[in-house]
Amino acid sequence: MPSDRLMRIHSPEFRAMADRVLRATELTSRLNVLPFDDEEGRAALFAQILGRPLPSRVTIYPPFFTDHGLRLDLAERVFINQNCTFLDYAGIRLDERVMVGPKATFITSGHPVDPEERRHYLTGAPIHVEENVWIGAGATILPGVTIGKDAVIAAGAVVAEDVPAATLVTGPKATVNRRW
Repeated sequence: MPSDRLMRIHSPEFRAMADRVLRATELTSRLNVLPFDDEEGRAALFAQILGRPLPSRVTIYPPFFTDHGLRLDLAERVFINQNCTFLDYAGIRLDERVMVGPKATFITSGHPVDPEERRHYLTGAPIHVEENVWIGAGATILPGVTIGKDAVIAAGAVVAEDVPAATLVTGPKATVNRRW
């Protein structure tokens, strides 16, 4: 489910994803209890979580959480503060010089809204955060969002739609869109 589509729960693809979630959870739980000065241990665990070494100029302060890890793409000079979550199965790309505040959450998968479908399928769409974006503490970035270059996402904002370059986004966005 690396792009906009449905994945049937209990399919072979779902089983493979679920197995990776268990592995990523094991690795991140080990990462999050290492002493902060164990740079070698952190580097080894990040390489396993991401499937490749962490770029040398990327800074991530634990605790750090991901459900997959292999589809989290971090460019040079990315900074991720403490207690951030990346549900990256459909893909998350952070371009150069992105800064992420503590407790930010990136979610690329979910369930259909229709009650008959939500227990049978997962949905997913990638997230792309362009160069030099700042994401405030506790912000939530939802599936399918692109955040344009130099944008600022205020603390606590919920981003459900694309954000144009060089703009400030603030506030929660809980509105009634549909009834059934």
